[in-house]
Amino acid sequence: MSFHGKDIKIFSCNANVELAKSIASSLNLPLGKSEVTTFSDGEISVSLFESVRGSDCFIVQPTCYPVNDHVMELLIMIDAMKRASAAKITAVIPYFGYARQDRKAKARDPISAKLMADIITKAGADRVLTLDLHTPQIQGFFNIPVDNLKGAPLLSSYLKNKIGSNIEDYVVVSPDLGSVTRARSFTNKLGCPLAIIDKRRQKANVCEVMNIIGDVKDKKVILVDDMIDTAGTLCNAADAIINRGGANEVCACASHGVLSGPAVERLMQSQIQKLILLDTIPIMDKAILQKAEVISVAPLFAEAIQRIYEDRPVSPMFV
Repeated sequence: MSFHGKDIKIFSCNANVELAKSIASSLNLPLGKSEVTTFSDGEISVSLFESVRGSDCFIVQPTCYPVNDHVMELLIMIDAMKRASAAKITAVIPYFGYARQDRKAKARDPISAKLMADIITKAGADRVLTLDLHTPQIQGFFNIPVDNLKGAPLLSSYLKNKIGSNIEDYVVVSPDLGSVTRARSFTNKLGCPLAIIDKRRQKANVCEVMNIIGDVKDKKVILVDDMIDTAGTLCNAADAIINRGGANEVCACASHGVLSGPAVERLMQSQIQKLILLDTIPIMDKAILQKAEVISVAPLFAEAIQRIYEDRPVSPMFV
């Protein structure tokens, strides 16, 4: 028995319209006709200019800056489609905001990632499609299916083409213990050794590099992380790798370029020679493009959407 609707439609809110257009184009579909605006008092208004009755609807909306506005846009569009009798609504969230608030780090802390999961589900989403959640356990916060795609194959494939046969010159480095699994995935695909930065975080967005576990001397280093926010972790790691570890050069790659606050300035002044990002979040400060290369996730999401619509497994994409 097939549970999908009569057709497939791709819609976008305002967070990353270009990515939504690219996903729709990869599926040979037009982007759904809709408009997301604000009233004079800041309230968000969503208008759908085509029927979604009986359709499988996919809403592309990373919850990036301004996070709360983009969250509300997503929720209100889900509600609009639910009330317009869409057969199934999938929230396509390339970057899932609030994912770092996934546990109680101290007494009386909220678990905002769980709250987000509840709100999205309650709004009427039937499924969530995302990429590189900060912690995979967040999938368990939802009572609806969650497909958490991986950015590592895209990034490692790009790097493999750049490295060629010079594998022995490179080392993959995890900037902290939390990214070791991701970095190990890179080493498996590239055939490079692994090193780890042992750091101690004093407070939010401030960290101190303590030690380098592994040999990076006279090597070209590939720093791997899931996101770059204020870039403090990455820039400190690059300094340690060059100044303490004796590496020749450093490039960095991440799935999500949040790039908030002083991030762009730090990266431009850092010892990181090349930055590789996925386009889950639009680049606001174009100055970083002097140093950054951006790889599109549109084909990856398009394939996942096609599989979901056709009731085929998404799991082969996780290999």
